[in-house]
Amino acid sequence: MNITQITDSLQNLLTHFDKDQFIYQLLRSYNIPNASIERLKKGTHNLSKIEGEIDWKTKLFFKPLDLAENLQEAMAVLKTEGKALKHSPRFVVLTDFVNLLAFDTKMSETLDIQLVELVKHYDFFLPWAGMEKSVHKTEHPADVKAAEKMAKLYDEIKKENSTATHEEVHNLNVFLSRLLFCFFAEDTAIFPKSQLFTHDIQDHTHEDGTFLNQYLDDLFEVMNTDLPQRDKSLAQNLAEFPYVNGGLFRNKHYAPVFTKRSRQMLIDSGEMNWADINPDIFGSMIQAVITPEHRGGMGMHYTSVPNIMKVIEPLFLDNLHEEFENAKGNIKKINDLLKRIWNIKIFDPACGSGNFLIIAYKKMRELEMAIFKEIDRINQTFTTQFTGISLDNFYGIELDDFAHEIAILSLWLAEHQMNQVFFKAFGRALPALPLKETGNIFQGNATRLDWEVVCPKKESDEIYILGNPPYLGGKGQSEEQKLDMELTFRGNKNFKELDYIACWFLLGSKFIANNSSKFAFVTTSSICEGAQVEQIWTLISNMQNEIFFAYTPFNWTNNAKDKAGVTCSIIGLRKVNGDKKFLYNKEIRRQVSRINGYLTTGSETYVTKSLTSISNLPAMITGNSPYEGGNLLLSFEEKTELLASFPEINPFLKKIIGSNEFINGIDRWCIWIENHELESATKILPIRERIELVKEFRKTGGEVARGLVNRSHQFRYTHKCKKSQLVIPRVSSSRRDYIPIGFLDDSFIISDSAQAIYDSETYIFSIISSNIHMLWVRLTSGKLRGDIRYLSALSYNTFPFPPISDSQKDELKKHVFRILEEREHHSEKTLAQLYDPDKMPEGLREAHHQNDLAVERCYRSRLFESDEERL
Repeated sequence: MNITQITDSLQNLLTHFDKDQFIYQLLRSYNIPNASIERLKKGTHNLSKIEGEIDWKTKLFFKPLDLAENLQEAMAVLKTEGKALKHSPRFVVLTDFVNLLAFDTKMSETLDIQLVELVKHYDFFLPWAGMEKSVHKTEHPADVKAAEKMAKLYDEIKKENSTATHEEVHNLNVFLSRLLFCFFAEDTAIFPKSQLFTHDIQDHTHEDGTFLNQYLDDLFEVMNTDLPQRDKSLAQNLAEFPYVNGGLFRNKHYAPVFTKRSRQMLIDSGEMNWADINPDIFGSMIQAVITPEHRGGMGMHYTSVPNIMKVIEPLFLDNLHEEFENAKGNIKKINDLLKRIWNIKIFDPACGSGNFLIIAYKKMRELEMAIFKEIDRINQTFTTQFTGISLDNFYGIELDDFAHEIAILSLWLAEHQMNQVFFKAFGRALPALPLKETGNIFQGNATRLDWEVVCPKKESDEIYILGNPPYLGGKGQSEEQKLDMELTFRGNKNFKELDYIACWFLLGSKFIANNSSKFAFVTTSSICEGAQVEQIWTLISNMQNEIFFAYTPFNWTNNAKDKAGVTCSIIGLRKVNGDKKFLYNKEIRRQVSRINGYLTTGSETYVTKSLTSISNLPAMITGNSPYEGGNLLLSFEEKTELLASFPEINPFLKKIIGSNEFINGIDRWCIWIENHELESATKILPIRERIELVKEFRKTGGEVARGLVNRSHQFRYTHKCKKSQLVIPRVSSSRRDYIPIGFLDDSFIISDSAQAIYDSETYIFSIISSNIHMLWVRLTSGKLRGDIRYLSALSYNTFPFPPISDSQKDELKKHVFRILEEREHHSEKTLAQLYDPDKMPEGLREAHHQNDLAVERCYRSRLFESDEERL
């Protein structure tokens, strides 16, 4: 059941309101089967014996009230007495048939509205229709504050210290990682005293910051020296610091120079309570300190905790929690679940500073502790077990050597934090120091390393691969990365349009083929759009793998400095089986029967480029590409100036229009000379000079340009219409409901930034401007910086449109003329202004709506009920 059907049903409920039937109509609106509702009416499903009241196990507790009764007070009584929650209903619903008060017991959310507002709040009861609400915690305020403080400290330190070379940046990164460790250590009982590090700096260094760097170098050397090897004359304050080991202080990296201001900022940072801060702060720190060039070149995207949860919950965590709920009270099932958790392997083949591994580890430890408490409850004894979740079961690959080191340290800190949580719950913990070499984090190129060597797998292994690999479109890839693509896709010719992240999807698909492993990656939505869909998802489907959950495209940011806001999807894959699949749209989770590479519920049918229309529509071609170095193109001012001095040039001037000019009403011109006009045209000095400039430009250009030298008076292509032409922008804002298109007469030349149908029949405008065509375009087109990139070979030539009669064509023409008339009513506005979705004139919007309906009637007489059905 789709959203439109639900809202229509709710509106019908309100229009034909019946108190006695209200609750049944409400359930029916969310696709609860009629047979279940009939059993509810007869009392088979109803556990309540009070007339009018319904107590349906796990589904609903419903109680009608009189107008004189207070809904809020009645709800409070029901919760307090526990009657309403006895049989675990998902929703508790109270109404006096003017107002409605409902409580979602799973999400702990309340809906308090007037009954007439029910349609607006349709999403509250969506779980009845199998569309679960997905809620993720927001960033921890302490994490954000710490990230900001470390970024500001770095900025201040950089004023007095060079970061011109990779070595200097790396040196500062290492220093800040050591600083972070010390902040964590003094607040989490790793060091023997609270605030040991921060207070020692306050007490034993100069206030103006001089020699602070020497103090820190000496201190870090002390923490790298085991107690028996330390100098007996070591100052007492330094001797208090423990031996750390683990490689953090092993190599010699000199501390930066400090000023009075930067020293105070360091102390201020240390006085925060770092015990409450997630180790994933390291990822934020890295993004704050590495140079923009480094960050862009590496394709690094730090991922925040709420977004990581969107990956790990549907990938494996939800399933573990569900199994735990089902095992409660059964000691055998509980122990089986523990063994399962202890053997799970987590692998991030683009791990950066380890954020995904850290959060996955912490969430598994939290679940394990909940299981231990359940064992104590069942056995009525206090468990003596310690954690069985080992960092040795966490694997990663990271190209950057420093991020690789940070990932190892971050995992250790996460383990220490969870050991402290364990100690508070059970009174036991392992010693904190010295650090142990933990985890299996490899430094190297994930596209070149053998994943099965990094993370060995046996047939019975339960392995979850996850992460946020680098995206990088073709133009952003280095020569090394292009070679990575060639090696990864060896044997497949059709891959050069794919984003770099496609390497991880192919390698992940090979890893999980023929075993029970699963993977989920954060990705740019581009691999689910345009030509990339067929190129990557056909390969994946052929390996008998399937998408089992996905988030449709959404924007996210994170808590790092200079937040990277990108449009992403999250896609999880496994081998083909009959288990449940879920599609997430914003906060709504819906169970579906299948998910294809376009992230829709359609079949595994992928659109490939077509050179001609499969629906026998007229040819659409790209406009005329100049290849003339700007010498045949004129601004309005240049054209006016030329005409003033050389009026005889007028016959050789034409208006030229591309996407930007057409949508934004920009006036541009070009010199347009037919072959038979060349002799007379070259008698005009500025034309002759410009043709010579074009010739020189083409002589030194590429192969195509050199092939045009002998006709330097013309564009590369010279397409024209006889009477009229339909112009279709190649790039248009994705915010618009429709791509603005239009008719031009033969006085215009269409440039290559737009597409054209020459001497088109009028009704074609109607088809291209329709909502159903726009849905197809959004599905099949590529994107350019988030905007729609209309490709005729993918979106127009492949568009399925049925043969129609002359009378149907005439009907479509009427709607074309109405749209054009509505535009004329606002002739002072550009198309960009007219098609701004927030400002579109109502008359124009209605004209397009009527056109949408007319185009849909070409498919069938009964209109479609949803965009999903249209697709």
